[in-house]
Amino acid sequence: MLFREIIGQKEVKEQLIQSVNENRVSHAQLFLGPDGSGNFALALAYAQFISCTDRQEADSCGNCSSCRKYNKLIHPDLHFSYPFFRGGDKEDSLADLEEWRDLVLSNPYFDLDEWRHRLDAQNKQPNINKAECLNILHRLSLKPFESEYKTMIVWLPEYLKNEGNRLLKTLEEPAEKTLIILVSKSQDQILNTIISRTQLVKIPALSKQDIVEYLVQNKDIPETQATRIAYLSEGNLQTALNFLKEDESDDFRLFSSWMRMTFADKGSQIFLFVDEASKLGRENQKNMLRYGIHLIRECIMMISGAEELVHLQSSELDFVKNFSKHLDLAKAEALVNELEKAHYHIERNANPKILFLDVSLQFVKILKFNTLPAGTQYILN
Repeated sequence: MLFREIIGQKEVKEQLIQSVNENRVSHAQLFLGPDGSGNFALALAYAQFISCTDRQEADSCGNCSSCRKYNKLIHPDLHFSYPFFRGGDKEDSLADLEEWRDLVLSNPYFDLDEWRHRLDAQNKQPNINKAECLNILHRLSLKPFESEYKTMIVWLPEYLKNEGNRLLKTLEEPAEKTLIILVSKSQDQILNTIISRTQLVKIPALSKQDIVEYLVQNKDIPETQATRIAYLSEGNLQTALNFLKEDESDDFRLFSSWMRMTFADKGSQIFLFVDEASKLGRENQKNMLRYGIHLIRECIMMISGAEELVHLQSSELDFVKNFSKHLDLAKAEALVNELEKAHYHIERNANPKILFLDVSLQFVKILKFNTLPAGTQYILN
């Protein structure tokens, strides 16, 4: 991975490059950034830059023996650890190494859902267990084979839990010329004892313009469509790619009709919708719910008098304008809360028929009978 292949993040790239050029490479670093920000891609480019034997001023050469091996993720001094989904004979992440390489090479902006889907893990829970921690320690005890540094990239150290305490001594006093990069999206879920032993590198979400330029140049889509997707993705490239893949017009049809039928309390239509939504498949269900959250947030801006910030076209804009007339901020907040809870439960393999029926009934209560869920704060217009 080359720095020039990474979308945006100019300041972070300059910071990392400068640390190498000035020989200030910290042995343990935490790359902290939200999903789709490129934190993993930056970690990989950073490791490649350090190992490059013909390093340029601002990037790896891309052609030396080290870079060619990095490009295939087969460099003997590059090691990975990541959550895996226990089952069968699996004891550590090495059992999934080939799938891992395929995923990283195809999309370095992947998230946990993509990894779960790649392994067809369904409802299994991700984990970095004792055996994996011992495997990390073993690989870090090896001497560098070809490069000056040996590098271990640990993706999502949130899943280390208490087993991560086994790594503390190594994080604090690793072997000479060892680089450990933890790539995380949630600092709050990492052991404080681990955080205190690493240098923090904060990576922001991508800018809207970065995503627009990527979609126009690499996916060959019109700028108006790219702008809309970038706005909805909120700095997450993986979300932008998901929006690009899905049939957005169908999402609009489903969600807008769902709102209309629950507002009118049309029971027979609601049952038909529940049956259709339950057959979409988990990823399409999640995409539709995310799309709905974004539309309701557009309604909130319309209600709040910030119509100039609403970036929608044609039928979507008409829907938001008309639907906003029947909402206030408290109702809109309640709808978003229900959609977010539904997304959470879909991720955890809730029964879709039961879930969509329950959410539909909650929408009827909110829209038709003005009954808000317990704990909702009323906000005056």
